[in-house]
Amino acid sequence: MSEILEINAKDLKERAMTLSAGDKILLSGTVYTSRDAAHKRIMAMIEKGEKLPFDIENAVIYYAGPTPAPEGKAIGSCGPTTSGRMDKFAPKLLDMGLSAMIGKGERSQEVCDAIVRNKAVYLCAIGGAGALASKCITECEVIAFEDLGCESVKRLTFEKFPLVVANDCNGGDIFKTGRQTYCRIK
Repeated sequence: MSEILEINAKDLKERAMTLSAGDKILLSGTVYTSRDAAHKRIMAMIEKGEKLPFDIENAVIYYAGPTPAPEGKAIGSCGPTTSGRMDKFAPKLLDMGLSAMIGKGERSQEVCDAIVRNKAVYLCAIGGAGALASKCITECEVIAFEDLGCESVKRLTFEKFPLVVANDCNGGDIFKTGRQTYCRIK
């Protein structure tokens, strides 16, 4: 079994060079949610030169739309959404200093190129396990676009949130290597 790395979100940018596709990590620290509708608004703000709801430099975005928090919990179910829907926005955000994205599924070649160019990383969370994932989130605060409901931008605090490095800053891609390994075994 490979080592599981514990990493703070604020250190992801500097740690990105040491991560490889397939590495398992436990992420702690501040992470922001943003999905399709919020990404569209963020891009419009960038085009207008407006101040963004959070600093993109060294930020980590989780493609998720959490459900409301049950009594006594910080958050409801909080599983990843399909990352490909954000591919048209990701290169610009990476070029602005975004350090990592969290979601599920493959990324376009343009996003993979931007990850390498910007020494960033794409992490995959386990799909279908949103209720379990929510146990690793200790705080949740809506910081922008409240009218979007579950798709509003939220500031989350992760505590040892389990993730796998899917795309590393050296061009490693778990989706490509995983297929190659599977085809060889078959």
